[in-house]
Amino acid sequence: MRRFQSAQGLPATGHCDEPTWLAVVEASWRLGDRSLQLQAPFLRGDDVIAVQTTLARLGFDSGRIDGIFGPSTARALGDFQRNCGLVDDGVCGPFTTRALEVNAARSGSGPGIATLRELSRLGAVSATLRDQRIVVGQFGGLGPLSHQLCSQLRQRGALVVATDHTDPSAHAAAANRHGAVVYLGFESSADAAACLAYYATAGFSSPGGAALAGQLARHLADWSGADPQVEGRRLPVLRETSMTAVVVTLGPIQHVVDEAAAISDAVVGAVAAWTTAPLAVGS
Repeated sequence: MRRFQSAQGLPATGHCDEPTWLAVVEASWRLGDRSLQLQAPFLRGDDVIAVQTTLARLGFDSGRIDGIFGPSTARALGDFQRNCGLVDDGVCGPFTTRALEVNAARSGSGPGIATLRELSRLGAVSATLRDQRIVVGQFGGLGPLSHQLCSQLRQRGALVVATDHTDPSAHAAAANRHGAVVYLGFESSADAAACLAYYATAGFSSPGGAALAGQLARHLADWSGADPQVEGRRLPVLRETSMTAVVVTLGPIQHVVDEAAAISDAVVGAVAAWTTAPLAVGS
């Protein structure tokens, strides 16, 4: 179980919680097992990741490679079908699956349009915190840290929205509505911990998320007394946000609350350094 969780970018707890069970279900789908099309709720699975990865490498913009068959994926698939002389219905059936497989063998292993789009967006990031749209979320118990951080970011001129919802999808929805440049989520650990997670899955790794996680690790190292762990993960909030996003796990919770001011200083410093060079990993 731990090996599967690690491979899926989930916390390796060894327990089959809801995110793990959903990952098991999604991992069971292979391209061609079912017809893929836009429907409600959106289809999710590793077969969708295969479609998105191939489309991205062929230059068809399906949005972020997140394994969620949404409108962007349907539009990109329709564009691909037209280019292949297929019926452009946005449905990935047997003929479209075969066309994707044939073209995937010729597409190479480049970064794909999803990565290039994120790199382009990062190139337009303002070099200061002023007017940066930032969402700060916490999943319970870290309200003092969230409030301190929001206050300091606002003092630097950032446009900040805070969310304390326990549902990761609610955090993602708030960040997407705000048009945020950065999402920072904070969760507590019972153990002494400092872990930084950015979005990564098969076929895609967020360059901006990796850079911001690296800056946070560098700035939090003094507080934690050790090098914080940096990992690419497929956590729901990272998967569903459309901007640079990092989930910060800190503990033990009382120590984090007591040190809220120092931690907030470190996080503000990391975000400020990231805005100056959004692709440079802290070192």
